Amino acid sequence: MDRGKPGSKMHVLSDANGLPLLVGISAGNTHDSEGLKPMIEGHQTRHDPHRGRHFKPQRLHADKAYDRADLRKWLRGKRIGVRIARKGIESSERLGRRRWVIERTMSWLSGYRRLSPRYERHPRNYLAFLGLAAALCCYKRLVRLTT
Repeated sequence: MDRGKPGSKMHVLSDANGLPLLVGISAGNTHDSEGLKPMIEGHQTRHDPHRGRHFKPQRLHADKAYDRADLRKWLRGKRIGVRIARKGIESSERLGRRRWVIERTMSWLSGYRRLSPRYERHPRNYLAFLGLAAALCCYKRLVRLTT
């Protein structure tokens, strides 16, 4: 990212199949790890009518950008399993097994012309288009599974 130019980061929380559950944005000059807590908090406020209670992710897979002791402790306090690659340690096949799922999801979202590059001046408009793209990804997956 060049200094002085507008930019933003997409944050996506997806299920094990890569379907986007929750999307968010942050400024391009903030660290990736700062977007994790709002995403988890936002996901936990959702109510599942079939289960009759709030639900939370059971396990979180993340890359090295999220390797912070305070985040690990916070996630453990929420009783969420942590599978975060560690800084300074070469990535292993075991952690990379699930990484392609979110990479594919990010690729699906980046494939929408309105999102990459960012044309929107206001963050709320960009977030709305990101949410629409996530809904379209889910719809396309549903159509593919039912036909």
